[in-house]
Amino acid sequence: MTRYIDLERLYRDVSPSVVSVYVGRDGPAMGAGSGFVIGDNHVLTNQHVVGGVDDVEPRFSDGSWRTGRVVGTDAYTDLAVIHVDDLPATATPLTVAADNPRPGRQVAALGNPLGLDGSITTGIVSGANRSMATANGFAIPDVVQTDAAINPGNSGGPLVGVVAGTDTLDADGAVEYEVVGVNRARQGDGIGFAVSPTIVNRVVPALIEEGEYRHSYLRTRTLDVTPTVAEANGLDRPRGVLVVDVGDDGNELRGSHTSRTVRGREIPVGGDVILGIEGHEVHTHEELMRFLITETRPGEPVDIDVIREGEPTTLSVVLGERPQPSQEDERRRGRGRRNRRGRRDRGRVPRGDESPRRDDGRDSDDGGDDRDGGSRIPID
Repeated sequence: MTRYIDLERLYRDVSPSVVSVYVGRDGPAMGAGSGFVIGDNHVLTNQHVVGGVDDVEPRFSDGSWRTGRVVGTDAYTDLAVIHVDDLPATATPLTVAADNPRPGRQVAALGNPLGLDGSITTGIVSGANRSMATANGFAIPDVVQTDAAINPGNSGGPLVGVVAGTDTLDADGAVEYEVVGVNRARQGDGIGFAVSPTIVNRVVPALIEEGEYRHSYLRTRTLDVTPTVAEANGLDRPRGVLVVDVGDDGNELRGSHTSRTVRGREIPVGGDVILGIEGHEVHTHEELMRFLITETRPGEPVDIDVIREGEPTTLSVVLGERPQPSQEDERRRGRGRRNRRGRRDRGRVPRGDESPRRDDGRDSDDGGDDRDGGSRIPID
């Protein structure tokens, strides 16, 4: 039997924990986004909402204002944590789901779109395991796709679902809610994106404790092995990702040393083909990046299964640490654009197609400096 979420009840129960985040409210360049309470006087939002500032002014559903201090940010996953000393009694922490939501699940996006506090839109999870470029040219893997409307100002707000087994239309029944994504971006009508629970649960504790998250860094540029890439490299079938080049600081992996023309395309050849890492199969660049973010730490050795010169082998590679963006970069990203009223669009939702592209068709999807642990070049 099909069951439907009681959206009126969801809004009533969840909205007191959703926050409108204002930056520079009393100045000429106000920006706004959204956030939500996650416990211990902390509010979670997007990094691009608060980037480059130390203090913000959260506004709660009861109309009260508070002063918040940014205690941790991570530009590579677009997450930030704000500490607020005295939360309203009704602003109870929301639980972040332990697992990523599956396509088809009913969800609601709450937040402050276009300055309209306390808004809700609904839809479903439209897709999973997406990848989305950030303003610094690196990609966030494992992204949740939804058709719930996400507009400028929704950034940082929760994408909420009802916990399985507690969904009910009975007003007296117990209902539990969980955050299945942190709203971040839109790419077009009916296509919105949110940072996944897997990424949130990995990154946020470090932001609270240390103020930053240290990302593993493989120092390579790769491309997915498509049929064309497989043919050029003499592989029996498309699988894994091809290492195109390795950064100057290097590791045990080998990059491609030449190229071959296949059906009018110049394809890199000769590099290692990564098939797995620490016993986990790797089919795409996104899978490699997801594993590096969620399962590894800088300085750790990892076993990487590769095909080298036609033969399978296993390499032990010590992971580096991805460089942190400079403070100037954060200030520049945080300042945003001015809109027609002279306000900064700090809370605008970045479009999903805002990724740096080069004239040769390569996309610095996860490595603006071409030396990241998985800068992908799309072929085909």
